[in-house]
Amino acid sequence: MSRILVIEDEQAIAELVKINLELLGHQVITAPDGIKGLAMAQQHRPDMVVLDVMMPDLDGFTVCQRLRQNQQTNHIPVLMLTALSTTKDKVAGFDAGADDYLPKPFDIPELQVRVRALLRRAGTVNQSSLPEILTAGEITLIPENLQAKVADRIEKLTPTEFEILHCLMQHHGQTVSTGKLLEEVWGYSPDDDVDTIRVHIRHLRTRLEKGERKYIKTVYGGGYQLVAEGFTKEKGAE
Repeated sequence: MSRILVIEDEQAIAELVKINLELLGHQVITAPDGIKGLAMAQQHRPDMVVLDVMMPDLDGFTVCQRLRQNQQTNHIPVLMLTALSTTKDKVAGFDAGADDYLPKPFDIPELQVRVRALLRRAGTVNQSSLPEILTAGEITLIPENLQAKVADRIEKLTPTEFEILHCLMQHHGQTVSTGKLLEEVWGYSPDDDVDTIRVHIRHLRTRLEKGERKYIKTVYGGGYQLVAEGFTKEKGAE
């Protein structure tokens, strides 16, 4: 059983989410605003946070950023559940540190699928069922600490960044389509949601790629390819 924190100022929606996640066997606690939500996240250390964006005093983007900045909560998967549904809003959510983003109004089965996928992904890392160490070229993954060793550097990754890199390393040198990334990392069928992939890939690049050395190529119309030995802009386009 997982403990899920729902931070939502609309009581009816909070109750709807709570009831339907409890039907899946989860323990659900709720917070009516961002300030109380941050306090409860630090106090209860939930396995996941479902987070509204438009809340008084402290909006969801700020809450998510603060969760990511705190060492006690930066590993917790975050699903944003919000009426803000434009591409710009979604990108802002991912930039704030969200792992997934579901616009309102939402279907209950879709919410349940997203929650199961995020918990599965976090559980896979926490249980260390991945190989203890996975190496490709200049990159080594260390699942126990959610870290990547890149040449002589150690970089801390979010659970989503870790899973994306793990997927790309499993297909080292091959093009991995955005649809395959959605299926393997997010756990649901592709729905042309390229913004989800694009923002997380951008964040992953900032962790891995320092200076001129690059590791992730964009294959236009195809997806992404990991070149774990590294390449430069002169040798290959991103």
